[in-house]
Amino acid sequence: MKKALIVLSEYGYWGEELLGPLTHLDRAGYQSVFVTPKGKRSRALPPSMDPGYVDPPLNCAVTSPETAAKVKALDSSSRLDNPQNLSLLFPERPYFSAPDFLRRLEKYYAQRKAAWEGLKEFDVLVLVGGSGPLVDMVNNQRLHDLILGFHQAGKPIGAICYGVACLVFARELQDRKCVIEGKHVTGHCIEYDYHDGTGFLGTDFVIGPPPYALEYMLRDAVGPQGQYHGNFGKATSVIVDYPFVCARSNQCSFEFGEKLVEVLERGLKRYGW
Repeated sequence: MKKALIVLSEYGYWGEELLGPLTHLDRAGYQSVFVTPKGKRSRALPPSMDPGYVDPPLNCAVTSPETAAKVKALDSSSRLDNPQNLSLLFPERPYFSAPDFLRRLEKYYAQRKAAWEGLKEFDVLVLVGGSGPLVDMVNNQRLHDLILGFHQAGKPIGAICYGVACLVFARELQDRKCVIEGKHVTGHCIEYDYHDGTGFLGTDFVIGPPPYALEYMLRDAVGPQGQYHGNFGKATSVIVDYPFVCARSNQCSFEFGEKLVEVLERGLKRYGW
């Protein structure tokens, strides 16, 4: 059985950013397994189910009535119920000030290695975007270790919108080298960032503009040998630089899913640059 591991935030995902890759993975015969940071069911962000929602930076509606209906159907189904709990799958790295730190660190690495062994059943990792990842995915050490596990195994890693931000912080403690250093990537460009007072509407919270400019972080993370591609002015931006498949925002969701499957089924290594 071909399997995909899909990470969702417990603070809300953007509906189309799950719908696009999931649609293509389903068609290609992949079984999708969902995981959240603490095992709580994720919900689609309300604006992503509203065809009348106007995105402030783009000054247009970004969700079609057809997509909104499909997202509502998916979100109200039982398919996303009972996700796996990332905090039970991967260990927490101990504080350096913890008693018996050396023994705890050795145990952490042993447990992480065992957790990596458990990833062998999966063919691809997918990080879904939205405002929720800003809260519980981007700077989540366990998620970083999950990404490192797929990276070490040489398996494809797909990320869209603010899911791409997770890649910036996925680093081994010893060398702290970013996994996307030297790579070509895309992600939410500065022109798409909200201003103060607009914010993201979550399922149970409201925040202002993003706490960082993802474009600037990505430009720094890839280093002089890599490149960030915002492709502002183009309808979509999807970049494949194996093992990474990155997409800028929800408009890219179905193209993102299509390229994920091409990477998996046809050996696609490079696209969009």
